[in-house]
Amino acid sequence: MPQRKSALKRLRVDRKKRLHNLKIKNELKKTIKNFQSLLLSKKLDEAKESFKQVASKLDKAVKSGIIHKNTSSRRKSRFSQKLAHIA
Repeated sequence: MPQRKSALKRLRVDRKKRLHNLKIKNELKKTIKNFQSLLLSKKLDEAKESFKQVASKLDKAVKSGIIHKNTSSRRKSRFSQKLAHIA
């Protein structure tokens, strides 16, 4: 356990940020799983709408520094290729 006031505050802040980042990551994972299930069931219209949500959440995660921008770009590219392949 930290002894100094600044270290105690840093511990509190880091916990809050960690929980916030976990929340965003979990929402992103849920959205991606939903999109992939729609692709597997070949529901094209719903998958297109879901892809917009996935891309939006990926961009927001990049903006807040949770994932790297190249990771986001790679995932969006692969998801769009899968969507195009099914269409």
